[in-house]
Amino acid sequence: MRLVPFLGLLLFVGAAIAADDVRTGSMAFGDWRTDAPGVRRRITVQDMPQPDADYSAHNSANVVARPADAAPKVPPGFKVELFADGLRRPRTIRVAPNGDVFVAESGGGRILVFKGGTREMSVFAQGLQRPYGIAFYPAGAAPRYVYVGESNRVVRYPYQSGDLKARGPSQPIISGIPPSGHWTRDVVATTDGRLFVAVGSSSNFAAGISANPPEGIRGYEAAHGLGAAWGDEEDRAVVRVFDAEGEQIKNYATGLRNCSGLAVQPGTNDVWCAVNERDQLGDNVPTEYATHLKQGAFYGWPWYYIGDHEEPRLAGRRPDLRGHVTLPDVLLQAHTAPLGITFYEGNQYPSEYRGSLFVAMHGSWNRTHRSGYKVVRLPMQNGKPTGIQEDFMTGFVLNDRDVWGRPVGVGVARDGSLLVSEDGNGTIWRVVWSGR
Repeated sequence: MRLVPFLGLLLFVGAAIAADDVRTGSMAFGDWRTDAPGVRRRITVQDMPQPDADYSAHNSANVVARPADAAPKVPPGFKVELFADGLRRPRTIRVAPNGDVFVAESGGGRILVFKGGTREMSVFAQGLQRPYGIAFYPAGAAPRYVYVGESNRVVRYPYQSGDLKARGPSQPIISGIPPSGHWTRDVVATTDGRLFVAVGSSSNFAAGISANPPEGIRGYEAAHGLGAAWGDEEDRAVVRVFDAEGEQIKNYATGLRNCSGLAVQPGTNDVWCAVNERDQLGDNVPTEYATHLKQGAFYGWPWYYIGDHEEPRLAGRRPDLRGHVTLPDVLLQAHTAPLGITFYEGNQYPSEYRGSLFVAMHGSWNRTHRSGYKVVRLPMQNGKPTGIQEDFMTGFVLNDRDVWGRPVGVGVARDGSLLVSEDGNGTIWRVVWSGR
């Protein structure tokens, strides 16, 4: 890995977008050609077109080396700087209470730490199986452990503030998580002592699910949650809650096809989730979404999506669930693959950014025209989402075929700058407010 000096790339991208210029209806759906910092959209349930069960678009990105002059685009007044490169699939970014920046290097099986948010890097832990989630526990000023979500388990390391290397071996907390299919296991901790882990589905829409579980649907749901799938999907497409020792674990929310990013809203202990919905139903259906999780809530997968929209390939299988699907808070464009999420609680950016939720979008494959490959901001008012999404960082797509970056992780450094990882070329970028 090569650490790089600040590039100081001031990017004043186009004219500022008017605050009330929000794309709605069919205009809310776009692709990389219409993305730009400041573009705002609001997608509603009514905007979704009808599903097409015969639809199939395979348009995977061709990831190329980053051109020498390529850098992400950000809104006027912001500056983007290359923080680090040469990493092997850097993904989740979490900032310790003391300001050290922890990064899950999923491709290298390592947890990295950048001291104080500088470019001084150490290997905190290694030899892990596709590490992704990172959580400091107890949540607060003096954590004693670092929890890590591997594809097949959750482990923890003893920790004291300032540790640049784990002071002891990993301790398994939750074992036996199936690593197949969706493998990203994000982990977060709340200040009331709870821990959460996201476990995505093993399939697109549970096509091979049997008629009923052996104990019957009601008996199964009593143990696994409303609408939970069974067979190969048992305890998958869920977010699970557990105690610090992993002795008590249960499904907190169900029907979440692939919750790839978790975040705790400051001051509330509400857990938020960025969800990748199913594929192969059309360019703009179903939408992805970000939402706070309600305990015991069912979000639809595999039987329904975005409320009472029945999955056409499982039509008639669970009519009893109609009217019991929880609608998510913010609908995001279909197939954008939202991954990392974080709340902005820094003081560096203008005041309207405080409390906003940043979401990194890894990008589409099941869409005619490429979408995602960017970071968006979800503005909040009084702690509640407005339903608007605003492009914040774009510029990773070169043309209809080639991309050089795929955003994954977002984190807020102690100085209030935003850190963004992308795993196409293995870089991390810092976005600072210049005020000019």
